[in-house]
Amino acid sequence: MSDPVFLVDALPAPGDYVLDGPEGHHAADVQRLQPGETLLLADGSGGVAAARVAHAERGLLRLDVLDNRTLPDPDPKLTVVQALPKGDRGERAVQMLTEIGVDEVIPWAASRSIVQWKGPRGDKARAKWDATAREASKQARRAHLAHVAELHTTKQLVQRLRAAAQVLVLHEEATLPLSQVPLSTSGEIALVIGPEGSISPDELAALAEFGEPVRLGDTVLRTSTAGPAALAVLQARLGRW
Repeated sequence: MSDPVFLVDALPAPGDYVLDGPEGHHAADVQRLQPGETLLLADGSGGVAAARVAHAERGLLRLDVLDNRTLPDPDPKLTVVQALPKGDRGERAVQMLTEIGVDEVIPWAASRSIVQWKGPRGDKARAKWDATAREASKQARRAHLAHVAELHTTKQLVQRLRAAAQVLVLHEEATLPLSQVPLSTSGEIALVIGPEGSISPDELAALAEFGEPVRLGDTVLRTSTAGPAALAVLQARLGRW
């Protein structure tokens, strides 16, 4: 099994280091790492340090940091625009997307989304997505944390997607399979996933500037599973899987 990952604010230099706080508690008291065992420290931005446990105490570990390095940002960057689903399906989608390798998730207030993020309730919902992405990034032993953007309206989304190298809008009535679309080899590839009631005609028209919609297959997937399934297709086609 690969070494567990613990997040730090700044990557330490080789030498002695104390891992305390919530991450130290998890390492020492939950995972109960013992002297001689190894782990990885990550800053969430590609920086990774290999370390060995020198001493374990309640709530912290004293480490010997062996080396550190910085991994390049993924290219192409993979972004998923996720229309707000009902219930806890959004968090499940973020978890799966993060484990599969998404770089950024953009919450989208689509016109047919049943759920609405407004005021403190919206802030709490986005915080849950962010916490889910953070924990799933650690579970997947990622050097780069998945980022959850602010909530986007359709107008904001169209403006944001103009910076992407390629935008792929998934729609059940499309005829072009995702498996056959030529992919950009650098920049950002963005997948747009609609809500339970599908993307509205007005939204499809607004997204039409990015090209023809694509489909996954003959079955219609839930909004919370369509994104992970499509992302897995891209990971395989990009040669990462």
